[in-house]
Amino acid sequence: MSKDNGVLAGFKAFLMRGNVVELAVAVVIGAAFTSIVNAVVKGVINPIVGAFGTSNLDHYRSCLKGPCEVSATGDVTGVYILWGSVISAALTFLMTAAVVYFLMILPMNKYKERMAAKAPVEATPVEVTEIQLLGEIRDLLLEQRNAGVPGGDDRAVGKLPRQ
Repeated sequence: MSKDNGVLAGFKAFLMRGNVVELAVAVVIGAAFTSIVNAVVKGVINPIVGAFGTSNLDHYRSCLKGPCEVSATGDVTGVYILWGSVISAALTFLMTAAVVYFLMILPMNKYKERMAAKAPVEATPVEVTEIQLLGEIRDLLLEQRNAGVPGGDDRAVGKLPRQ
């Protein structure tokens, strides 16, 4: 029973991590956003490209092995390279990446910068150099040496105490 409790507790901890929840939200938003981008590409970008040719990028293709023909029923003979579909997918990707960056990433980074500027500045530890450390060790050794010698002072730096 404790093993099941441990597994369930671990699973619950995994689900409650911020990264998992953020990833789930990103997937849902991405799926919803894909349909918007696809509609923009098909409704706006493809007609603009269509001003120079056909409005459906899927019709852009080249014959690799002929004879290449499309019958009235839609049957295709030959081997086509459908480079128009690739261009359409690339445009969809670029638009999705641009919107995600400019509408989500950039504002979030600006928000984080503002929050970091408002946060109290933490004292960063000062790095001690080797020379500083050796100087501190020397000073401690001098203090120990002078503590054992009555009337000892810093003038005894180069002298060893007699035993």
